Order: sequence, then C-alpha cells, then structure tokens
Amino acid sequence: MKHEGPRATVDVIVEVDGGIALIRRRNPPPGWAIPGGFIDYGERAEDAARREMREELGVDVDLVALLGVYSDPARDPRGHTISTVYVGRASGTPHAGDDAADVAVFRRETLPAPLAFDHARILEDYFRFRRTGEYPGPA
Repeated sequence: MKHEGPRATVDVIVEVDGGIALIRRRNPPPGWAIPGGFIDYGERAEDAARREMREELGVDVDLVALLGVYSDPARDPRGHTISTVYVGRASGTPHAGDDAADVAVFRRETLPAPLAFDHARILEDYFRFRRTGEYPGPA
C-alpha cells in the first residue's frame, strides 16, 4: 500500500546586508518568495536548506535558528506541503539562480508584493521573532 502525504520542503530567511534576501519566482505560482524548495529523499532538512540556498542564491548560509514548521494544507496551491523554516546568514552576495528570476534584499518596510504561498505570514513571524526573541509557536 502506497502512502500519500504532504511533501516536505524547507525555506530559509537569509539575512544579508541588514535585510533579507527574497527571490522573484521564475515558475508558478508567481510572486516574491522566501528561497527554498523540496527535500530530496534521504536528505536531512538542514542539508536541503543549505543546498537550496546554493542553488537559488549562489551563497553558503549558516543556519542560526529554526523559526518554525508551517503545514496549512492550503499554503501551496500546487499541493499540500510542510515547510521547515530556518533563519540563516549568507556568506557572499546573493544572485539569482535555479528557479529564481531575480533576487533582491528587502527590509520590513520595503517588502515586495505579491508574496507567494504563505510567506507574508512567515515573514510577520520572523520580524516578530527578531523584535521580541520569541518563537511564533504553532498556529
């Protein structure tokens, strides 16, 4: 019997130059997004996070915090995903690669629109975490 379930993903809020790096998606769904992607079979989440940052931003990252796990079945219009979201610090200057049409660094006041998936909510949690030191906890 085959088990069907949600797909596991990772996202990394990459801190760089006093802001965060976001990508403009090359593929649907459109919009700006926290860089990330699917975890490969046999891969640890933290290894997938580092790999995805090399592929999408061309940078190595140090993962400094686990922000949370986001699992709303409606978070991704392509199907049910569960994302482990990290906070990371980049070594180097991000540039668009892989699925990214563009990359830019934003501050809270300059966030672009539209944001893909549930990334507006995740970024709200991130900015609250940075301001208060408190993790968002389960929704």
